[in-house]
Amino acid sequence: MKYGESKMIIDLLTQTEGRVSVIVNVPQSSKGRVKKQFFQPMTILDVELDIRPKAQLQKLRDVRIAVPYMSLTTDPRKLSVALFLAEFLYYATRGERDNPLLFGYISSGLQWLDTCTEQFANFHLVFMMRLTRFIGFYPNIEDYHEGDYFDLRASCFCRFAPLHTDYLVPEDAMLIQPLMRMNYESMHLFHLSHQQRNRMVEIILRYYQLHVPSFGELQSLDVVRELWE
Repeated sequence: MKYGESKMIIDLLTQTEGRVSVIVNVPQSSKGRVKKQFFQPMTILDVELDIRPKAQLQKLRDVRIAVPYMSLTTDPRKLSVALFLAEFLYYATRGERDNPLLFGYISSGLQWLDTCTEQFANFHLVFMMRLTRFIGFYPNIEDYHEGDYFDLRASCFCRFAPLHTDYLVPEDAMLIQPLMRMNYESMHLFHLSHQQRNRMVEIILRYYQLHVPSFGELQSLDVVRELWE
């Protein structure tokens, strides 16, 4: 977010401090050491911070790009996915403390997408569902039987519809099984229609909205819905 003429407020997810908001002075001159492009969404950085526990905005002492991307910022489809996931993570990781495993998962996932050359249409589905392992509500997919419902609150399958309204009917519940079996290496083997993929995105976001406080509506959702038509 722009702040004044030459400053920006940046939200970072860090390996050792969790979510941190910093204020950065970005010189107007191209000769400045700190450059605006360092802070494009989902850029992986090496940073040195001046952490003051009572301060809402921390100060950035030093910054450099840790992992230069090869295609993530130039391939229109990858860039659309990255912008969508940046907004998704803004809500999903809000309030996160130090969580090196979470940081490593996100960082390695972005690098995988950057180097992948084809068949990554299901990447955002895998990324979002496997992220639940690191923030505490990974679904229990054992004991599934055809015709089961899926309780979104309890994160498990059930024979009958729960008494509340936060559940998936059998037609949608059956999508959970293939969704949870996917990984980056195997996801190209799951041939999903455009409609199925978008329905999975809707289910995942509803799931997060139930389990993450103040998880908002994503403005970039429409862009992802239009991909791979």
